[in-house]
Amino acid sequence: MKLTREVKTAILAIVAILLLIFGYNFLKGQNLLDNNRTFYAVYDNVEGLAPASDVTINGLNIGKVVAIEFLDQTGNLLVTFEVDSDFEFSKQSVAKIYGGSLIGGKSLAIEPKYEGPKAVSGDTLNGVIDTGMMELVNELLPPLQSKIEGTIVSADSLLQAVNSVLDPGTRQNLRNTIASLSATATQFQGASKSLNEILVTNRDKLDRTFSNLDEMSSNFAKISDTLSQVEVGRLVANLEKVVNDFQGIANNLKEGKGTAGKLLQDEQVYDNLEGATRQLEQLLQDLKLNPKRYVHFSLFGKNNKEYTPPQDSLR
Repeated sequence: MKLTREVKTAILAIVAILLLIFGYNFLKGQNLLDNNRTFYAVYDNVEGLAPASDVTINGLNIGKVVAIEFLDQTGNLLVTFEVDSDFEFSKQSVAKIYGGSLIGGKSLAIEPKYEGPKAVSGDTLNGVIDTGMMELVNELLPPLQSKIEGTIVSADSLLQAVNSVLDPGTRQNLRNTIASLSATATQFQGASKSLNEILVTNRDKLDRTFSNLDEMSSNFAKISDTLSQVEVGRLVANLEKVVNDFQGIANNLKEGKGTAGKLLQDEQVYDNLEGATRQLEQLLQDLKLNPKRYVHFSLFGKNNKEYTPPQDSLR
């Protein structure tokens, strides 16, 4: 049977229409040749979820979002998505919108539950929204902005205070101080150089000095060892004995024992000594005044001379 040109044109038009419908649904994420399961979820805000977004379970891509449309007059959104996997989960599973960044969109993840009846095509799952990076940024940005503004205000106040303090005179003083510090650093550098030269020049003397100090330290160590070998206990005992002897002598003197004690304590002995001293002085005075009374040499006989009694100088 020979087809006419009109029939061929009609067949080509039908094929083109079918290809257009197939391609359009394929671009939307729908594959008309696959027997996929269709599920629904309701949200009050899809947070950037778009048709053809990925649908995952445990990170594995198992489908696409087919359509997003308003459910009612309250603004709730109905998300239709298909699952091309035969992985089974219950009706209590959760469809969570997650992800989202500055350069990427969001995806839909099914958090599977296994208790209760199995989910079948046409069921509606519980829809939740995960907090993404943009939401966190939106939550943290206002308080951070307030802190930054407060910091800027404080920094501005600080700069104003610094400007009020750093008047031209203060700035000149700071310049002079910095110049003085620079000069001081230069002097320290010169002093360090001179000290280094002195150390290099007198290295031999310093070595000898340290050697002498080392030898002196060794001698002190030997002296210390010698002192440590002295019988300190016996020396202390002897000192205690001497002190006790002196204490006994002092007690005897105080109590009037012995010759020295009697001399110190007995008043009669003191009176006798005083009387003997007085008589001795009188004798010496009489000897001085009348020497011929005690010593006489004469060839012509004795010449009696008037006697001069000595004076009692102690009375």
